[in-house]
Amino acid sequence: MRDLKNNMVILACIMAAICITTLDAAIPSSIRKTINDVNKKGSYLGIVVPNAFEMNPLLNSSNFVANSNLPYLDVQGRRFHLGTVKNQKVIMVMTGLSMLNSGLTTQLLLTLFEIKGIVHFGIAGNANSNLQIGDVTIPKYWAHTGLWNWQRYGFGPQDELAFEAFGDYTRQYGYLNFSDYDVAKKKSGSYLNSVWYQPEEVFPVTGTPEERQHAFWVEVDQSYYKLSEKLEGTNLTRCVNATTCLPRSPIVARVDKGCSANVFVDNAAYRQFLNAKFNITPIDMETAAVGLVSLQLGTPFIAIRSLSDLAGGGSAQSNEASIYSSLAADNAVTAVVNFISLLS
Repeated sequence: MRDLKNNMVILACIMAAICITTLDAAIPSSIRKTINDVNKKGSYLGIVVPNAFEMNPLLNSSNFVANSNLPYLDVQGRRFHLGTVKNQKVIMVMTGLSMLNSGLTTQLLLTLFEIKGIVHFGIAGNANSNLQIGDVTIPKYWAHTGLWNWQRYGFGPQDELAFEAFGDYTRQYGYLNFSDYDVAKKKSGSYLNSVWYQPEEVFPVTGTPEERQHAFWVEVDQSYYKLSEKLEGTNLTRCVNATTCLPRSPIVARVDKGCSANVFVDNAAYRQFLNAKFNITPIDMETAAVGLVSLQLGTPFIAIRSLSDLAGGGSAQSNEASIYSSLAADNAVTAVVNFISLLS
């Protein structure tokens, strides 16, 4: 019996050593100690940015003051920049392109650090004909419009979707029928048939593990959104250079909805569909993932997106983003800095 107990103790020690080794392999103990030291200094505002050309105008400006002792910390392929913006302690991180990158990076940020809220910013395509390139939009709701149930050819709106009876899929949010966009209409429709938009499965920290909830529209933090009203009237950049200017001075506009998916939309028909179906203004590839992670972890978030192109609705020769992306990025930073100043 004593030998059995001794063997159990030895086994427990071995398992503990394996766990510790695994944790050290994921995040080395020296970095974990540094993270603990960072968190002891209080909570931070998280700033999440998709790409370097969107982040650098803030990172390299006088508005961002890097932490003199620890300007950045590299963890699992991500660089977390520590500093202040308008006297707010911030940790800023670049996600990279796409929903996967933005979701993983946001999760890592919120798991490692004491974050009191997230401000996400960048550029976006525009699906709203009432706004122009250079305008900065702040939607109240975001949706991931890239999660589809692609319906079998021959089935229609009245037919049940595969696995709909199990609660996996729904017809609640409507569909896009490809035959509606055929140049030459065919009575038989399209072999591509229809795609039905689906909500994400979410598992909030306040819920029961493995008991899913669903979210299609993710609302930004109400207090953040109310505060953002004060950004209306912000002075934004109008000209790329001496010869290339926008028709009017850009504005900050609080709008109803934005959407994200792993698709760069440069197609007028689809952008018009998104606006007509869902009342979408900005279209991007990251924000909904940031919002969904924030929702699940109960962290306040807001997204500020400056319009860089018309998502296929402008010139047929080239996309406007190549001309106006730098202007749009600068305008997004201006709005973000002004918003953070309101938090002080």
